[in-house]
Amino acid sequence: MLSSFREALASGDLQNVITTTLGQVIIALAAIILLLLAVSSKSRNKTQISVKTLTYSALAIAAATVLSQIKLFAMPQGGTVTPFSMLFIIVIGYFFGVRSGVIVGAVYGLFQLLIGGWVMHPIQLLLDYPIAFAALGLSGLFTNQENGLLKGVIVGCLGRFVAHFLSGIIFFASYAPEGWNPWVYSAWYNISYIGVEGVATAIIVAVPAVAAAFRTVKKSAMAR
Repeated sequence: MLSSFREALASGDLQNVITTTLGQVIIALAAIILLLLAVSSKSRNKTQISVKTLTYSALAIAAATVLSQIKLFAMPQGGTVTPFSMLFIIVIGYFFGVRSGVIVGAVYGLFQLLIGGWVMHPIQLLLDYPIAFAALGLSGLFTNQENGLLKGVIVGCLGRFVAHFLSGIIFFASYAPEGWNPWVYSAWYNISYIGVEGVATAIIVAVPAVAAAFRTVKKSAMAR
């Protein structure tokens, strides 16, 4: 295991590094440490909330990961439209705030890296995986606002788009068709899947009955 990891490092190919057994173990451990950080609390009276945060976060990551494998539409250089996988990460921020949402999103991004990520550079890895999905947790900015979940969907999806957009400009400009400006191509490419799923998710959470259901679950999640 160690020898193959060393060989991958020596090759300079980051994709080889993350697909080795040791590389996978390191990513998994990083994800677990981050998840524990998301629910850590120094206050004893918040222990029950922390346990609930961990439970809800684990369930959300599991649900989002399963749904992410149901690909309704896939782009050629990565990126898919899924049946609302982003929503499960967004609701963690909406329930428990920005800190938990961002960290849980980053954990989910690391799991996405584990189960089929493709990388060429450390910065691209960060942008396309932990940073992009951590942005979904920005929904926590609206946790106590009217229509907070809908606002969270919009801002979370926008944050994820920005991360992938920057990655596209910096690392994937060569994939732009002849005559296309790389900025325009990156924007079009990422809107074509994030935008589609984001709009569909926003429509769903804008339904009064759905919004009311999430508010009810939130109250239960935050109850002491």
